[in-house]
Amino acid sequence: MSFDHIYAQAVANKGESGLTALLPKPKTTTALKKQPDSAYLAEMTACVFRSGFVWKVVENKWPQFERAFANFNPTAVAAFSDERLEALAQDPGIIRNFTKIKATRENAWFVTEIAREHGSFGKFIADWPSSDQAGLLLYLKKHGSRLGGHTGQYFLRFMRKDAYIFSRDVVRVLVAEGIVEKEPTSKSGLMAVQNAFNAWHEETGLPYCQLSRIMAASIRDD
Repeated sequence: MSFDHIYAQAVANKGESGLTALLPKPKTTTALKKQPDSAYLAEMTACVFRSGFVWKVVENKWPQFERAFANFNPTAVAAFSDERLEALAQDPGIIRNFTKIKATRENAWFVTEIAREHGSFGKFIADWPSSDQAGLLLYLKKHGSRLGGHTGQYFLRFMRKDAYIFSRDVVRVLVAEGIVEKEPTSKSGLMAVQNAFNAWHEETGLPYCQLSRIMAASIRDD
């Protein structure tokens, strides 16, 4: 299960310099801890609202989201009343999806509870090892709101935690390598993928996010 042939195919597709330019750079644990909890809640919210929606619309409305959700101060949002949530569901400045608006308050509760236990949400994320991203994804799904599947993965990636993503092309490589038969959603499937990424990380010394990107680049654009 060597990573050599995957890397070689990615270089053949993109060229050495082209591939290097594509590789994401994860933040250090120190940098992750320095980010305020409001930044984590904001990115959670952006990922939740992007899911199943046109990302550009969320981006264009983002200043209104910041206004509506008190600049994503977790303590403030956690205290929003049901009436305030209902009013936001009528606000044309944001996307008026009540389920996702309610999820923002639930995730504010989640962030504040984690911060109370660990000192900050950033410290919690930074201290969780990338060698157990599967465990972190399962934790986010269980304790957060609407943070399962790709939403949780994109949240970690956009916060620049060293994390892989199950893009269509990454899944194609995982299937071709015989690690899973389809995109993993069960605990056993996630752990099988985690074990593969751990082995490739040990073999190459590359961050998990870069392994993921190289895998995607190894698939030809047809």
